[in-house]
Formats: sequence, structure tokens, C-alpha cells
Amino acid sequence: MFASAITAGKAFCATRDTAADRMIAGVESLLKMEPLGDSAIIVRVGDARPSAADALPQLLRVRRQLERAAIPGVREVTTAYTTVAVFYDPVAVYEHAAGTGSAFDWLKEQIVAVVNRPLPSDTKAKLPARAVEIPVCYHAEFALDLAELAEHAQLSADEVVCLHSSAGYQVQCVGFTPGFPYLAGLPPALAKPRRTVPRTQVPAGSVAIGGSQTGVYPLSSPGGWNVIGRTPLELFSATREQPALLKAGDRVRFRPISTEGFHLLHSFLQSAANK
Repeated sequence: MFASAITAGKAFCATRDTAADRMIAGVESLLKMEPLGDSAIIVRVGDARPSAADALPQLLRVRRQLERAAIPGVREVTTAYTTVAVFYDPVAVYEHAAGTGSAFDWLKEQIVAVVNRPLPSDTKAKLPARAVEIPVCYHAEFALDLAELAEHAQLSADEVVCLHSSAGYQVQCVGFTPGFPYLAGLPPALAKPRRTVPRTQVPAGSVAIGGSQTGVYPLSSPGGWNVIGRTPLELFSATREQPALLKAGDRVRFRPISTEGFHLLHSFLQSAANK
């Protein structure tokens, strides 16, 4: 088994500028691929680096096509801001590629073929985006950096809350910690650099701003974003069929709730989870 894995790894890393690369250049000039270690391929969309907002629809389309295709050996497909990562079992892919040349080339050819395949009729329409409303308590008890952010923006705390909760957001990607959503759509007036000194522990559910993005900490973890509130919702649970509440492409809005509302909803959700 170890010998097979080593052979597979060598086969993947040995070939770079090959027939598969030339095929990609001719068939899909906007598709660029490169290895990520010995068990993943990064797929880049576009000749130049597109904005995350411009890239997202095509990235979601590519991800859906690859997931539906179920290429042998592929374990997972996930999106980042402007790329799609295809994770695979090197040994399984090497076995499927036997006799056809480089396993790396074989997998690249499979990806190109899938991406260029006509979409099924049920996916030709614009990819649907889920609408998710997240209740947030912006009270000082939870809004550790709200006053500082308001001062930075030259706004009152109430104005910050109003701006943050009235905007519409879209999940660009999920990462950092399991289920952490990076949300685009933050009003420019609320943009603020990350904290100079990160906190060693940010409570789970904390809603925060980092640069021109907003996000929610699904788990208690270290972090340097500016915390302006907290949600009682559990954004990640390993016991759920879909562990992460949010995924790339989802539309999100934040709804302000009172401290009492936060504690009531938190208690209700905890009780429901323990049944």
C-alpha cells in the first residue's frame, strides 16, 4: 500500500507541461490547474485574478459539475475566493489512470471533460442561493468591539448596528475554522482592519468584522476580527447531516434581537439539541 502511494505521488508530481496542459489551453483557456501537495488539485478560473464576487457564480458551477460527475478517486470538492480545490485519493486515481500515462494528467483531463460537458437541463438555470436569516444580539455584553468600531467609523453604536443589519451579504467561501463563513457585502463605512493583538479566545457565535468582510465564529477559537455581536445559532455541528449551517453562495441577513431574546433562543436551541 505504501509503495503504491509513493508511486502515485511520484506520478502526480513528475509531469507539468504535458498533453493535458495543452488540451486545457486549447479546450478551456480560462481553466488553470496546479497540484496542491500530493492529494489535491487547485483549479483557477480566469486568465487574470477576478474579484471574488465575479468569480463565485462560475466557481459554484464548476463545483456542482464536479460533484455530480463523481470522478473516480475524488473525495471532496470545495471552493475558495477564486479557486476550486479537488481533493482525491492518490492511490485510487493512480489505479484508474494505469496504462493511460501520468495519473496527474489523467485527473486533469477528467476535470476538463466534466467542466466542458453541457449542463443537465435541471442545472441550466441560475444556481439557486439559499436565504438565511441570522439573529444577532448587538448588546455590549456580546459586542466586545462595537464601541471601538463605531468610533473608528465616526458613527454611533446604533448606526453601526443599523448599517450592519440592513445590508445583504453573500457567503464567498467557508474556512479558517469549520463552518466559518466569509461574507461579502459589508457597507464600506463599517470596514475596519483586524485587531492589532488577536484574542486568544473568541466565543462561539460571535459576529465580527475583519477588513471589508464580516463573518461569524462557529466555534470558540482564537481570532483577530472586531466582535460586534453574537448569535445563538449553532453554525457548525459535527453531528448534523450537513455540519456547517452556511455554504458558498448562500445569501445572509442579520436580524437584531434583544439580550432576553438571545438567552431565550439559546436555551430553546440547546434543549432541542439535547433531545
